[in-house]
Amino acid sequence: YDEYNAVLDMPAEYYLDTIRTVFQERALANGTWDVEFEGRLRRVEPDKIRDVALFTIEGELDDISGPGQTEAAHSMCSGIPAASKSHLMVEGAGHYGIFSGRRWRQTICPEIRAFIAANRRESQLRLVS
Repeated sequence: YDEYNAVLDMPAEYYLDTIRTVFQERALANGTWDVEFEGRLRRVEPDKIRDVALFTIEGELDDISGPGQTEAAHSMCSGIPAASKSHLMVEGAGHYGIFSGRRWRQTICPEIRAFIAANRRESQLRLVS
């Protein structure tokens, strides 16, 4: 795993804050995650996300991000129509297998391409107040 150890150099405070916010407090899942935007705190509200498509991927044998972790985004992002959502559980894939190697090339990448093609449309980015 040496190639992954140097992917991002970050301060310890940032890393520890991320662990606390995401995994210990589960702020996103609990609806209590506030982020600073344009000088003020704003609540992260996944249910307000609209006008996009959502595609999540999980590896059946992932020992880092267990099954169900990314699929949870589908219920949290309730403003996205069901027809614009898709989830792929990749049998036999571990954590790294979902973004590199044979399963990535033969299964995942073609699924992503098909999803993008099926959901391609003109859209505008806008902030929902």
